[in-house]
Amino acid sequence: MKTKILITAGDPLGVGPEITARAVASKALAALDITVIGDAGALEASGFKPGPASLISVPSSRAARGARRPRAETGLASFQAVELALDLLERGRYGALVTAPVSKEAWKLAGITHAGHTDLFRERTGLEPLMGFSAGKIRTALVTEHLPIKLLPARITARLVVEKALLFAGALRSCGVRAPRIALAALNPHAGDGGLLGGEEASALAPAVSRLRRAGVDIRGPISADSAWREHVKGLSDGLLCLYHDQALAPLKVLPEAAGAVHWTWGLPFVRTSPAHGTAFDIAGRGKADPTGMISAILFAAEAAKRKE
Repeated sequence: MKTKILITAGDPLGVGPEITARAVASKALAALDITVIGDAGALEASGFKPGPASLISVPSSRAARGARRPRAETGLASFQAVELALDLLERGRYGALVTAPVSKEAWKLAGITHAGHTDLFRERTGLEPLMGFSAGKIRTALVTEHLPIKLLPARITARLVVEKALLFAGALRSCGVRAPRIALAALNPHAGDGGLLGGEEASALAPAVSRLRRAGVDIRGPISADSAWREHVKGLSDGLLCLYHDQALAPLKVLPEAAGAVHWTWGLPFVRTSPAHGTAFDIAGRGKADPTGMISAILFAAEAAKRKE
């Protein structure tokens, strides 16, 4: 039986409809049973044709054909698509969810309080998920997600690091890494330099590593972020646990494998992936959007769903 994949097409004014339309038409996905949820007008304008995938349309808006920027109408449409997808997943009708990029600003304009997909999933499931990224042999995950830098020291606790590291170890094992080696990046330059450049390494990160080792997790750190990334690229760790968004994403996106990078969420009742990029309003509608990341995300989701069966 084919794994049934559910795709939300993202913000109608972003690149989501384009990369969705091009991805589902790809021969690489021909064996999959795919259903797309999104603005029918935006998808059709991007070349989407029912056949390779079926379509569930969300209420369309004239705003979907307006200036390509965050707008309340399209923010609401993309949010409604994700909520419908979650309803279908809860009913057990699909094996995995792939989400095209949404605009957090558009969600805010629409009065939506969630700071993105992961925050919504957290509320709907009551679970604390792990946000991670894969590109070839590169695997990295986040302790915190979309958080202002000034809030990091208060947010990063030994308890949270332990929780995320355990989820990361489980995710790596699900990908076939039998005994995952995890590296933990430090928060401060030079891993705090003995406390001269910050105390979080001693107060939160080192105690977390000690607790994890006692629990049988093979983890090293805290390691200066630049050294941790260099070692990970060389294959000296199976996964790199980063503390905040740009610590993981900035290095990832300059790697040769970046075009096919996949964003995945672990710890949910269902498989969820997405391409590791945003709405790209500046190139949307111009035929320039690269569907490689979307295709990779769909294939990744299909494989992960099979492993869960």
